[in-house]
Amino acid sequence: MSARHRLRESKRRSGETLESLLSGSGVDDSEGETASPLGAGMVSGLDSKVLVLNKLYLAVRVISARRAFSLLVRDLAEVISVDDGQYLSYDFESWAEVSEAHMRFQPERHDWVRTVRMDIAVPRVVRLLGYDRLPQQHVKLNRRNLFARDRNRCQYCGGVFPTSELSIDHVRPRAQGGADTWENLVCACVRCNARKGGRTPEQASMSLIVRPVRPKRNPMIALRLGQQKYESWKAFLDNAYWSVELR
Repeated sequence: MSARHRLRESKRRSGETLESLLSGSGVDDSEGETASPLGAGMVSGLDSKVLVLNKLYLAVRVISARRAFSLLVRDLAEVISVDDGQYLSYDFESWAEVSEAHMRFQPERHDWVRTVRMDIAVPRVVRLLGYDRLPQQHVKLNRRNLFARDRNRCQYCGGVFPTSELSIDHVRPRAQGGADTWENLVCACVRCNARKGGRTPEQASMSLIVRPVRPKRNPMIALRLGQQKYESWKAFLDNAYWSVELR
């Protein structure tokens, strides 16, 4: 029985909606479920990231797979798949059927979500069917994006640290008129930040590894583009003209 028939049959027999199949009671997102064709390596796909396009195929933001499926089952969005330069579109039911083929022939290329009756591949890109607003043209200045821009690297000693061991340094200290801007904020390890104190790098005889700049796109997107599974995003990312907001 096809994925589409199984979905319709489950709704006819028990009154389940597609939303309930993807709710907490209908999804098993734990690790190590050996019943999956992926074996013990299968992990939750609901927290995977999905690129969202507007009606005009312009990227507007990145959301979790959980939110993407919510849009799909309500027919507010469609899946966009990039295959040899061609854009293919699927509604939720047809994507469930395509997922069967992906599971059979190339399961390692996808993240997966398990419903009570099937495994569904997490789409990499979805397109909103009734939303044509232009994407936001700025990147929020916050701690997460600063750490992502600098890739958790102290901009003075060059060491890479966990976020718990990093601080944000004002290149020109606030006491000397330094502002909270992309161009004046950098990641610094606790040791370097203490050494620099309330001085400029020149005054402290310290050098910046990279001059801080305002990123043209959300730094979190740049980090994900380095992963093969998000390669299809590149078809919709124009670095010279827009940036997306991660939510």
